[in-house]
Amino acid sequence: MPDLPTPKDAAEAALFSECWDAVLSYADLCTSGSTAANQLAREAFALGIREARAAEDGSRHSVGRRASRLPRIPLLLTAVRTTAAAWEAQGQGHRLDPDLRLWLNSEKAARYTGPPLRRPIALRGLRDMQEPDAALLWLAEVEALPLRAVARRQGLDPAAATEELNQVRGLFRDRCHRNHLDTPMDAECRSYVRLLDAVTRSPVADTPEDLSRHLATCVECAEAAACLRLHGGGLPAALAGGVIGWGGLAYLERRRRAAEVRLGAGRPDAPDPDGDAPDAAASRARVRRGGLLLAAGVVSALALAVTLMPSGGGGDSSAQGGAPTGGSPVAGPAVSFSASPSAVAPGPSSPSASPDPSTGSVAPSASSGTGSPTTTDPDPEPQGTTSSTAGAGGTGETVGCTASYDLVNQWPDGFQATVTVTTDRALSSWSVAWSFRDGQRVDQMWDAGFSQDGSRVTATAADYNRSVPAGGSLSFGFLASWQDRNTAPYDFSLDGVGCTAS
Repeated sequence: MPDLPTPKDAAEAALFSECWDAVLSYADLCTSGSTAANQLAREAFALGIREARAAEDGSRHSVGRRASRLPRIPLLLTAVRTTAAAWEAQGQGHRLDPDLRLWLNSEKAARYTGPPLRRPIALRGLRDMQEPDAALLWLAEVEALPLRAVARRQGLDPAAATEELNQVRGLFRDRCHRNHLDTPMDAECRSYVRLLDAVTRSPVADTPEDLSRHLATCVECAEAAACLRLHGGGLPAALAGGVIGWGGLAYLERRRRAAEVRLGAGRPDAPDPDGDAPDAAASRARVRRGGLLLAAGVVSALALAVTLMPSGGGGDSSAQGGAPTGGSPVAGPAVSFSASPSAVAPGPSSPSASPDPSTGSVAPSASSGTGSPTTTDPDPEPQGTTSSTAGAGGTGETVGCTASYDLVNQWPDGFQATVTVTTDRALSSWSVAWSFRDGQRVDQMWDAGFSQDGSRVTATAADYNRSVPAGGSLSFGFLASWQDRNTAPYDFSLDGVGCTAS
């Protein structure tokens, strides 16, 4: 069983779960279809998690300094851009938006990965701030969250949130001004530095004609002016365009429209106000399923942190796997369900796994020829039935794997779970499949790709975890929806070979 996460780990995990909508919204802008958008979002999400962990490790091992990094949401959005660039380099550019492909192959994109002093002023300024201050600025200005919701999310006094935000804006301006001074520039740009600072400080100051002409032709100075001018409503665009790069303004507009929809619905203080744009409402409905409401987010933080940590196998505690009795989320110890022990597909009268209502664990029921079954649950797909991609059961091969299923958290109409499979042989890639009993649908998966055909789900290896040594284990987690009942899945297989109980 993995070590229990610290409160800091839990808070970090909860924030990651709240970032998914933002990542998917930007990935949708970057791609040519919903399938590509979901894959890009999953890969970028995994990359962002790894980068955040690396930055956290660097902070712990640094002496006398703080490793600079972006807040969670802009960090994950830049991971989308980085992943899109990798797709282009790997010959998958046809899955990206055509305009993004042109941008990725231009000098504009090179600025984001080139020498640090040449990168956009907004990106450098936000990175140089303390992370809580930078997060407050991004959530309020770019994500367009209600200020009281931002204050609650950041642990601030709502009554003092406005003053706190004004101070953070001033800090951002200061960091941008310093970065502008540090930027290598020619004599003409240098001659306008002081004037630009003075003009952008006052909301009533007129811009001299010569400075105006210069800003119309110099990208770096125009970016600096947008970051230094806190009045006039241009700060959100300066942040989104400078940090995200391509599609920044379109992303900003999506978040603004989502905020307007929330306010129009009479929910300005929604505990989890990270909404999708109206044109991404279907994706949001599938992914969130009510699980990212405040109550579910609070109780799932600890559990999600466990799934984001390196897996050490499934837990051994148990809880009810059925529907909750009330309207509030249900969070309890991880529920461990063992996979069906058969390696060969049984016939219709073969034993099937059913949940023990007293423990939540899975036990084989009696076959129809030997006694009464222990459960009357409908079996929508007999054991051994597979989709075209699952390939589970029916091979007659020797069992070489064990599988465990952990129900990490459950709330009304949604749940979170992890799957851990241990293999006796070395793998260069892998595919894990199982079947659901009650019509559950997987919405999101991390550390693996997935497809679902009816009740059969197939998870496939990500690029970074394809190789598994003999005796090693693989693990991945997912969010899914359920209705009426949420009993344990069954008929687990690895590469078409049935797995035994762990």
